[in-house]
Formats: sequence, C-alpha cells, structure tokens
Amino acid sequence: GVAGCCAKTTTAPLDRVKILLQAHNHHYKHLGVFSTLCAVPKKEGYLGLYKGNGAMMIRIFPYGAIQFMAFDQYKKVIKKQLGISGHVHRLMAGSMAGITAVVCTYPLDMVRVRLAFQVKGEHRYMGIIHAFKMIYTKEGGFRGFYRGLMPTVVGMAPYAGFSFFTFGTLKSIGLAQAPNLLGRPSLDNPDVLVLKTHVNLLCGGIAGAIAQTISYPLDVTRRRMQLGAVLPDSEKCLTILQTLKYVYQQHGIRRGLYRGLSLNYIRCIPSQAVAFTTYELMKQFLHLN
Repeated sequence: GVAGCCAKTTTAPLDRVKILLQAHNHHYKHLGVFSTLCAVPKKEGYLGLYKGNGAMMIRIFPYGAIQFMAFDQYKKVIKKQLGISGHVHRLMAGSMAGITAVVCTYPLDMVRVRLAFQVKGEHRYMGIIHAFKMIYTKEGGFRGFYRGLMPTVVGMAPYAGFSFFTFGTLKSIGLAQAPNLLGRPSLDNPDVLVLKTHVNLLCGGIAGAIAQTISYPLDVTRRRMQLGAVLPDSEKCLTILQTLKYVYQQHGIRRGLYRGLSLNYIRCIPSQAVAFTTYELMKQFLHLN
C-alpha cells in the first residue's frame, strides 16, 4: 500500500495531464505534454496538477496492497500446484495479481478519472462522495462504476505481467551474475541478498517502460470508456473494439492510440521505479525477508 502511494504521488501531475490529453479535453487539446504541464497551473493553480489525487490515494493504497500481496501468493500457488517455475510463473502471477487488484478497486479509479478530467469553473462533481452519488444515480447504478472494466483488465494483464516479470527477471539475473556489484545483504536478514537502491530504481524503471509500451493502446481505450457520458462522442466508444476503431479512424496511431505515450514514459518509469524500490525497502522494514 505504501509503495503504491509513494509511486503515484511522485507522478500525480503527469497523471492529470495524461488524462486531459488522452481524452482530448477541449481546454488543452491543442497543446502537447509540456505545454499542458505549464498551462494547467496558469488556468487552475498548482493544485490543479493534483486534481483527483485524493481519490487516487484512496484507491491506490488498497490497489498496491492487493497487487503486491496477490503476486506473492499467486507465485507460490503456480509453483506448488501447477509446477511451473522459472521466469514464466512471474509473468502469470503478475498478470493475475494486476487483474485482481483492478477488479477490487475499479470504482475508485472511475471516480478519480472523472475528477481529474474536470477543469476549474466547469465542475460537474463536487468531490469524491458527490461523484459516487452522481455516477450511481445517472449512469445505471453499480454498472456505471464498471464502465471500461474489460479494456482495463485486458490491458492490465500484459502490463502487470510484464512489469513483475521484467523486474523479477532483472533482479534474479543481476544478483546471480554480479552479486557484489549490484547486491547487498538485506537490512532485516543478512542471509538474504537484495539489490542496491539505485539498481532497484533502474530495474523498476526498465520494467515500467517495457510494460507500458505493450499495453498503452488499451489504456487509451479504458480512459475514453471511463469518461463515457462526459465526452460528446461517448456513443461511439461503448465497447473495446468500437473505441479502438474510433480512436484509430479519428486520430490514427501516433496521435490517437499512442497519444501521450512520451508523457507515460516520463510518468511510468519513475512511478514503477519508486513502487518496486519502496516495496523492497518496506519488506526489509517490516521484516518480511
């Protein structure tokens, strides 16, 4: 939970800009990544960069907790019950952990996106509780909270899978090949070798970059489906395939399906680096090695 919160707070301004660009908010649609980062504080003040972050923290603590815990549990089950080991069990366990965390915390993600998409002076939702009430009453009850769940699950499987897989593989190879250069004894258990902090950050960043590139078009699809009724072209974005096709036809690959990817690298690489590094440090702090 702590690992998730640290990671997301680090990159919250970039998250806000990404949502504004992905869904072509009319106030910022003519701008690029860096010009939007400069324009948001001018229009909405510096706290505008953190809009939706309160809902993000409420969501990300259980999300991070469930994801990391589920990964460790699934890894054990896959190894013991299915007899699958090596690097493949990391990929499978990571995918399953990502899906589990997403399904458990999806309504909070929906509310966070709606709050982050709002621009000062045009507030449709007054806060987290008001957003929950509005979505429930105006968008079909509980089903309204799960709009865009399928592309999220489909996108999360490769994202979480490759993220955990890449980090775990780099960690095990690094400690096996160059233990003295890359590793050090764990603070809570000298018999256990862990990566040095700067190496942890590097491995987490590489994991985030690879995972993000593979799953990004589905992230764009998810955002447009989540924003639903807020967007004028929502009736054209009801299913995964419809949304992918519509975004591709209207904006193409670079300016549509991969719009904001450069921002996502800047956002995701430090986010994953901080997440994995904090997780490894917290494991030592709580004597889990």
